[in-house]
Amino acid sequence: MDKPTISLVIADDHPLILAGIATLIESEPGFELLGQAVNAAQAVELYERLRPDVLLIDLNMPGGGLEAIAQVRKRHAEAKVVILTTYEGDENVHRALHAGASAYLLKQAGFEEIVHCVRQVASHRRYLPPQLAEKLAQRIHASELSRRELDILAHLSAGKSNKVIARDAGIGVGTVKYHVNNILSKLNVSCRTEAACVAQQRGLLHPF
Repeated sequence: MDKPTISLVIADDHPLILAGIATLIESEPGFELLGQAVNAAQAVELYERLRPDVLLIDLNMPGGGLEAIAQVRKRHAEAKVVILTTYEGDENVHRALHAGASAYLLKQAGFEEIVHCVRQVASHRRYLPPQLAEKLAQRIHASELSRRELDILAHLSAGKSNKVIARDAGIGVGTVKYHVNNILSKLNVSCRTEAACVAQQRGLLHPF
C-alpha cells in the first residue's frame, strides 16, 4: 500500500539552500512541494493559503522564523513545523520547541534524515537528533539565567566594562558585578571571555 503524499511549504532566505531543498523534496516519492518562502511573512501567508502537512522553516530569516512559527501555531494549533537551521545551541532548540515546532534539524543533516524527520512529524510525532536532545537535557539541569542576567550577558559579550554596562543598563556598578558573578557561576565558567563563548554556543544572545 502506497504511503500518503506529504505536502510541504519550505522557507529559507538563502536562494541556493532553498533551491537545493526544493529540488530534493520534489525528487522524493510521496512528497509534494506546494510553495517556497524567503521571509517570515511569506511563510505565514503560504501556510494560510496552502495548508501544507508540514512547514519546513529556517530560524534566521527576515521577519524571524520563531515569529512565523508562533503566528502559524496561534491560528492553527494542529500545524506541524520542522526547523532546519545552522543554530545548534540548546537555548535555540528550547525557544523553537516552545514556539511550537515539532522537530529541530541542523542543515548539515543528510537528506535521508530530513525525509525521516518530515515523515515522523507528518505522523504526529516529534523529532530531535540525539546530539540536540542531549544538549536540551543539559539545559534542563543547568541553572537558568534571569531576564536581567541575560541582558547583562549580552552587554558583557559585546566586550563592555562593568562601568559601561552600568551606564547602558541604568544600574549601579555594584549591581553589575553582582549579576556578572551570578552569570559566571550559572554558566560554570571562570571568566568573562568564557561566558561570552558559552553564550554564543548555547544561543543565549538571541541571534534571531
